[in-house]
Amino acid sequence: MWLSLYGSRLVTMAAINGHSPAGGCLLSLACDYRIMAEGKFTIGLNETQLDLVAPFWLRQTMVDVIGYRQAEMALMIGALYTSDKALQLGLVDKLAPIEDVQTVAEEEVKNWLKIPDQARAITKMASRKPLLDELRKRKQEDIQTFRDETTRESVQMSIQQYLEKLKAK
Repeated sequence: MWLSLYGSRLVTMAAINGHSPAGGCLLSLACDYRIMAEGKFTIGLNETQLDLVAPFWLRQTMVDVIGYRQAEMALMIGALYTSDKALQLGLVDKLAPIEDVQTVAEEEVKNWLKIPDQARAITKMASRKPLLDELRKRKQEDIQTFRDETTRESVQMSIQQYLEKLKAK
């Protein structure tokens, strides 16, 4: 799914209307533009907190979005950022009140659709081509690594503890 979203020639917009750890952040990073609800919500790649290592393509996307040093730090500690901090870092592009996130995203899409489609799509695909090519080349290896990592006993225990902590909230 990530490969299709990241590699889409279409305008893609993330309307983030709540917490967005791990997979939610992963999907939003595949989009051209990210609007997040302001307030108490957090976003980030917290995989290391679950004893997981983000795959090469996700690490590279994070670097591309927020810069090398910020991405390195975020990935090493599994940081989750408030919406304000995410905006400051460039992890999201705009904040909106939670009740307006969808509307703001729809308006932003309209603005993007005013840009000549061919030039926008060619520019997007040229920018993303190196990572897309590398991921396609290493797809089977990546799937095997993910399978091996997620089935480790320590990872399963970390995920179980994390889910129990969420249930207790």
